[in-house]
Amino acid sequence: MTQTTTEYKYVELNDRNVPIVAGTTMKVIELVTGQIAYGWSPEELHFQHPYLTMSQIYSALAYYWDHKEKLDADIQQREEYAANLRKQAGESPLAKKLRAQGIIK
Repeated sequence: MTQTTTEYKYVELNDRNVPIVAGTTMKVIELVTGQIAYGWSPEELHFQHPYLTMSQIYSALAYYWDHKEKLDADIQQREEYAANLRKQAGESPLAKKLRAQGIIK
C-alpha cells in the first residue's frame, strides 16, 4: 500500500487518498467520530486506543480541524450510507419478536 506524507508529522494519505494515522491503519475520520460521538478528550481517545501516541492523536485532530469541511462531509456521507443500509435491511427478526411481545414499541 502506498502512503503519501502530509505536512502533519503523524498523518499520511493512503493509496485511496484517505488520511490515516501514520504507522497504523486507523483513519483520521474514525478517531474523530469517536470524539464527536462520545465527547472524548484526546486523553480518552488515548485510553480507548492505547496503541496511538498522544502526538499521533493531536496530529490527527489538527488535521481534522484544518480539513473540517471536507471530513465533515465524509462523516455525513458515511452516516447517510449506514442509514440507507439499515432502511434496506428492514427490521430485524429479533426486533419484530420483541415488538410482538410488547417489549419495545
